[in-house]
Amino acid sequence: MNLPLKKGSEIELEIESLAFGAKGLARLNGYVVFVERALPGQRLRAQITKKKPGYAEARPLEVLRQSPDYIPPRCSHFAECGGCLVQNFSYEKQLEAKRRQVEETLIHLGGIAQPPMAIALGSPQQFFYRNKMEFSFARQRWLTRDEITSAQTVGERNFALGLHARNCYDKTLDVQECFLLSEKSNHILAAVRAFAKSSGLLPYTTRDHTGFWRFLVIREGKRTNETMVNIVTADAPEGRNTVAELSAALLQQFPDLTTIVHNINRGKAQIAFGEEEIILHGVGYLRERLGDCTFQISANSFFQTNTLGAERLYAVAAEFASLTGAETVFDLYCGAGTIAIFISKRAKKVVGFEIVPEAIRDAMLNCGLNQVDNCNFVLGDLKDELARVPLLTQRWGRPEVVIADPPRAGMHPRVLQKILELAPQRIVYVSCNPATFARDVRVLCHQDYHLEKVQPVDMFPHTAHCEVVGLLARK
Repeated sequence: MNLPLKKGSEIELEIESLAFGAKGLARLNGYVVFVERALPGQRLRAQITKKKPGYAEARPLEVLRQSPDYIPPRCSHFAECGGCLVQNFSYEKQLEAKRRQVEETLIHLGGIAQPPMAIALGSPQQFFYRNKMEFSFARQRWLTRDEITSAQTVGERNFALGLHARNCYDKTLDVQECFLLSEKSNHILAAVRAFAKSSGLLPYTTRDHTGFWRFLVIREGKRTNETMVNIVTADAPEGRNTVAELSAALLQQFPDLTTIVHNINRGKAQIAFGEEEIILHGVGYLRERLGDCTFQISANSFFQTNTLGAERLYAVAAEFASLTGAETVFDLYCGAGTIAIFISKRAKKVVGFEIVPEAIRDAMLNCGLNQVDNCNFVLGDLKDELARVPLLTQRWGRPEVVIADPPRAGMHPRVLQKILELAPQRIVYVSCNPATFARDVRVLCHQDYHLEKVQPVDMFPHTAHCEVVGLLARK
């Protein structure tokens, strides 16, 4: 529709709903406008920032009428941090919006006319729910609105430790407190910032690949009260001694820390992972419980970041699997074996598939911790391993149930075809991306399966993300 809109135009909009990415959705005679930092029920004066044939994007200038579901945000960094985008929206309405987003995605991308949707399950905790946070060091500190508009001294601009500023990945907000991990983690964050700033070593930068400090990663066992501090740095001659001094200083202030590790990342990519790990205190890992299962988590291991939410997610997956104790289950993208071990007592046999060697090692170790002897793990790329369906079924038997928990990109087309060849009675699809979930469901439901149940599970309150569990039954 050709509307007299152009970049820079100012218009009034009624926000109808919340779209993916936590943007408000408005319409002008059917023409869609996405507005950042906008809530359903608001009337806004907004400015167009981008115009496309099918939609436009805008930023709010003034709230003319507030949403009835607005709540004051708890965090002082709200709207400047890139994390909790809808902390000012009632949690009940967040869940309703996420359910609707999953449903609309299944209709439009999955081709499912009437998705069998359940109401979204909320996180047991709305704050302090994460068991892991990655804080980034940076030389470019994001200046807050208060700092810019007030007469106060801005202070150092070339050092920050915190989270990326909203829509600005080259600058870091110097976070003073975060309500996602724990109150204790805020004190650890402040102590590490003070030490690193006074060390004389600069944060690492991808502009010229110089500097030392890269990430602070804090992990906590919500069920065990164990805490790990992981310092990720570049390599430097004086760096190892400096991090050892930081470890000693942290132990003086926080003597109950379970373990402190130093990961050295010599690569150019800015990732919180090290090729070399030095254990400075403790055993180098912590333990966490999901249900009645215990898991050992090392610094570079993947583990669901919302412990209580993961229990709820896995309980849904186990319910959908409908195991009687007689089934062989294939667990695709099994990671460290969390789902496999969680359901092991309900199955005859579980076979996990994973491409990461360290994850397979952790999975086998976690089987030992939980005295599980009916789980086996296959190391390799799924699209290659599943290509040998006759050999797989000869060795492990044909699975009655397949559970898949792929990364955000979803499943490779060849993996989907091999699942169809395996022909399990039930497929339980656990997804962190409703769009790729809908795409893959469309393929699986083309001939052999129908989508029987869909359960959204909110693992990340106040963010745009939503997990989905789907049950596909053989026709």
